[in-house]
Amino acid sequence: MASDFEVEFIERDDRNARFVVRGLTPAFANGIRRAMIADVPTMSIDTVRFVENSSVMFDEMIGLRLGLVPLTTPLDDYETGETATLALDVEGPATAYSGDLRSSDDLVQPADENIPIIELKEGQRLELEADAVLDRGREHAKHQGGVAVGYRHLQRVDVVGDAGEFDEQESNILRGVIETEDDELVLTDEFDNDLTERYPGKEVEVHDVPGAFVFHVETDGSVTAEELVLRAADSIGDRAAELEEKVAV
Repeated sequence: MASDFEVEFIERDDRNARFVVRGLTPAFANGIRRAMIADVPTMSIDTVRFVENSSVMFDEMIGLRLGLVPLTTPLDDYETGETATLALDVEGPATAYSGDLRSSDDLVQPADENIPIIELKEGQRLELEADAVLDRGREHAKHQGGVAVGYRHLQRVDVVGDAGEFDEQESNILRGVIETEDDELVLTDEFDNDLTERYPGKEVEVHDVPGAFVFHVETDGSVTAEELVLRAADSIGDRAAELEEKVAV
């Protein structure tokens, strides 16, 4: 069945991807979205041991902030439940940032170095050791590598004629990706999301392309957008195979 799918990437970098998939049902499209959010594991700080905290913030509050720091996740090197250790030691006056965390594994590092944890005044110090664990988004939101994952029907725009000579064209806003009558995929950003900018003086019709969906994926840096998509697809395949095996028994 997977061979019936057609995938075309429109944008792709480490943290963002936009692509079109053809041959899907709405339920399957939503299944892919849910798998990207809930099934692909990431590393996140789970347990914190404080050596010294003379800041104005309670241990629990700092622990919550640390848990939300995205960590790069080498999925081929860890199994679910395995941990890596990180340490932090900052003395004021200074601001403790995510980049001040030191990891026992070079592959598990803060995805961003400039996330503020707490501002320390003169004489204040924060020293701690923390365990980051590999787990899935369905267990806790801090393990969701996909921070913005969505999809919508691919829409096709056909020119059906000229606008009336004295008609005043009103804005016709579409966002994302359109398919033109020449079967070209075009980002709506290229014409400020307004069809009257791309088709001035023309009358157009817009309709959904059956079985075609545009996905937009953004990650927190723990995994790349491409890996998030591929791992989600693998997860769906694994669950389908498991179901088939149980039904056949």
